[in-house]
Amino acid sequence: MLKRLRAEEMPGNHAIGFDLGGTQVRAALVRDGEVLVRTAAATDIAGPAAVMRQFRNLAAMVRGDLPESEIKAVGVAAPGPLDTVSGVVDHIPTLPGWDQFPLRRALADAFGLPVAVENDGTAAACGEWKHGAGRGLDNIVYATVSTGLGGGAVVDGRLMHGRRGMGAHIGHFQIVPNGPVCSCGTRGCFEALAAGTALGKRAKAAAAANPNGYLGHRAATAEVLSKDVVEGARQGDAECVRLMAEEADYLGVGFTGLIHIFSPDVVIMGGGVSKAFDLLSDGIHAVIRRDAMAPFKDVKVVPAELGDNAGLVGAASLALDLIKQPAAIGG
Repeated sequence: MLKRLRAEEMPGNHAIGFDLGGTQVRAALVRDGEVLVRTAAATDIAGPAAVMRQFRNLAAMVRGDLPESEIKAVGVAAPGPLDTVSGVVDHIPTLPGWDQFPLRRALADAFGLPVAVENDGTAAACGEWKHGAGRGLDNIVYATVSTGLGGGAVVDGRLMHGRRGMGAHIGHFQIVPNGPVCSCGTRGCFEALAAGTALGKRAKAAAAANPNGYLGHRAATAEVLSKDVVEGARQGDAECVRLMAEEADYLGVGFTGLIHIFSPDVVIMGGGVSKAFDLLSDGIHAVIRRDAMAPFKDVKVVPAELGDNAGLVGAASLALDLIKQPAAIGG
């Protein structure tokens, strides 16, 4: 989504938001929580120096005719583990060469502006809190259910960071002892059971067990993915309906645990799997009503509003907050 806007069309404080992913680097020009211009490029796997060049190029593209002086800050949502206190990347499993990279310092050197560096899940939580489904609330949990399962939390009106800014790795608490192996290396994590990848693995197993079924026929011509389960369920296939009910059950168990831990006003669900929220909602809420302690049974799970812009909006919003803290430049 790249279009050129005239400077007079874009009054106000602007920030550049970046979202660094294993496959894509995305950039957006953001004002007051609104994405004005957005673009993306395949992530250069040559390492941090190459990605820094991508950041500069993408920023120039989304800025367009807007004078550089109108850009007040830069924010980046990045995978981790990421030390957001120091602005240093600990490790990115999907990208080689990033261990101990000083991301905040590098961006400050590149742009000469206040820089916010945030975990991608926490940045998305901030976006939904300030400009999406969590507006006006003091306590939320945001969960993005996609290839993995991450997110963030707002507690008592403050974005939760924890030690070294690494809090709210919500996909990595154990919900099934000795369950499937998670991407983090342990077994039975919420992510290992409820992420879109986990749903896809169960779909492949179902296709192999029933080659004459809906998923079995799909497997004969292409790799079976979680989206095939959703499509089959929408068509009324019994096997796909069963798999979606199982997915809702795992999500309900995990969300109930998060509700007990964080006591949120609402749980916001984003990510690719949330596109099937209408198929999952009843099952998720049934588990919460069954398993949650009495004061928490009425907590609702709602779909995210910002879609895949949540991290960009959150990173930009956090960056603009730094205008009041000039000492944060460079970190």
